[in-house]
Amino acid sequence: MFAIAKVITLFLIFHLLILPLTLADGTETQTNLHFYFHDQPGGSNPTAIRVAAASVTSTSPTGFGATVMMDDPLTAGPDVSSALVGRAQGLYALASRDEGGHLLMAMNLVFMDQENNGSTLAVLGRNNVFDPIREMPVIGGSGKFRYARGYIHAKTYTFDQTTGNAVVEYNVTVFHQGQGSA
Repeated sequence: MFAIAKVITLFLIFHLLILPLTLADGTETQTNLHFYFHDQPGGSNPTAIRVAAASVTSTSPTGFGATVMMDDPLTAGPDVSSALVGRAQGLYALASRDEGGHLLMAMNLVFMDQENNGSTLAVLGRNNVFDPIREMPVIGGSGKFRYARGYIHAKTYTFDQTTGNAVVEYNVTVFHQGQGSA
C-alpha cells in the first residue's frame, strides 16, 4: 500500500510541475459536462465489486479498508437505460476509520459518446458520499481532454440502502489544451 502512495505522490508532483509549462501557449479550453454515474454493487450483474479488505474491515463501523473495483456506466439521463456516454473505470476505498462515507476515488472517466469518443478524464480525490454536493478534482486527461484540470460536483440522485446501488449526478468543469481530437 505504501508503494502505491509513493507512485501517486510522484505522479502528482510530476503533473503539477509540467502542467504550467504545457499550457503556456494560451490554447486552454473550458468544457462543461453533465451525466449520471451508476454504481451497482448489488444484484445479479454488478458494476462494482469488493476486491480487498483489511483485517479490521468486518468489525469497523465505517468499513475502513474495503476496496471496490468499478466499471460503472455513465449515462445522459438518470435512468440506466438512457444513452451511454461512457464508463467510470477504477476503484474506490473506504478511507476513514472514524467517519462513514469517506471514499478515496481513483478513476478514469472513459467517454464513448460521439463528441468525446476515446477521450478520458482522470479523477483522484476524496468523495464524502453523505455530503449533499461533493467536489472531486480532475487531475488529467487524454484525447480531447489532454492536460485536463478541473473539478466534479457530484450529487446523489438515488441510493438504495438494501443493494448499495446509487445514481449520482455529475457536473464536470475541465480546462484542457485546445480542441484536440480523441
